[in-house]
Amino acid sequence: MAGNTFGNLFKVTTFGESHGTAMGGIIDGCPAGITIDMEAVQKELDRRKPGQSAIVTQRKESDKVQFLSGLFEGKTTGTPIGFIIPNENQKSADYSHIKDVYRPSHADYVYEQKYGIRDYRGGGRSSARETVSRVVGGAIAKQLLPQITINAFVSSVGEIFIDKPYQALDFDLTESNAVRCPDKETAEKMEAYIKEVKKQGDTVGGTITCILQNVPMGLGEPVFDKLHAELGKAMLSINAVKGFEYGSGFCGAKMKGSEHNDLFNENGTTKTNLSGGIQGGISNGMDIYFRVAFKPVATLMQSQQTINKDGKIVEMQGRGRHDACVVPRAVPIVEAMAALVIADFYLMARLNKQ
Repeated sequence: MAGNTFGNLFKVTTFGESHGTAMGGIIDGCPAGITIDMEAVQKELDRRKPGQSAIVTQRKESDKVQFLSGLFEGKTTGTPIGFIIPNENQKSADYSHIKDVYRPSHADYVYEQKYGIRDYRGGGRSSARETVSRVVGGAIAKQLLPQITINAFVSSVGEIFIDKPYQALDFDLTESNAVRCPDKETAEKMEAYIKEVKKQGDTVGGTITCILQNVPMGLGEPVFDKLHAELGKAMLSINAVKGFEYGSGFCGAKMKGSEHNDLFNENGTTKTNLSGGIQGGISNGMDIYFRVAFKPVATLMQSQQTINKDGKIVEMQGRGRHDACVVPRAVPIVEAMAALVIADFYLMARLNKQ
């Protein structure tokens, strides 16, 4: 099965299935001598893990990472960093009813058509549990880039949006609520709405906004490996993601060039940053910001029509433990993938100049 490795110089390969023995990964290309804060790595995993609040899946996983190689006396050795995160709370019986049935809008049908076999227990390899390994890789990448700050937050749930620019938000408030929205009033509305949707046995989507600050100029490898292209690939590889836009995004298509071009103050600082911190596929030193759209979770606690292996239309209803809205737990995943992209380009930039 190809497609399990991300990156060029700073590479992360992930393995494991939702209901297998463990999830895990290998980080290759990390420079030697980087001091790793293990508590910081675990903190990132705790932000992603299930069972952390009433609005997410109640699967109970400690998600404790175990490093197997590549670290000595708290520092990277330059060799591959191997790690696993044991699966502790699988309830495979919750999925016995879909052994011969394909869940609507899931990867069940296409996986079986592609490989001739599928692990129906929680979706197997297609499960969002795979992202736990990405978070470990991203946590290591962040420590390679201590001067760069990466802050993601939930900017919308359904029709509820933050109506403030990111510059007016206090990112320290992101972790102060279950929704991971740094605006208290909006967060309360989002949480109430998710709970309402959950009671109905339904799900809802939303968006995550991510801000990268103090990114050095010159990151990006034109023409096919532009910085925004790689960020888009990284985000679109996350389960349930349906859209990616950076800078002015789709709103920019409505503007004139005279409105869209960035304006500068006399001291050289910018009044506007519609470029999103990237020009010609290369970072320009300004804040990089982008937004990622997540669809509603496909598993509903409602009766739905689908087909079985015989091609007959049947009724099915989701069972087990599932998120009513995935975006709160996806915040650290978005940050992790952004960190992996920046770390990769950071290492590549060392090769561009003498």
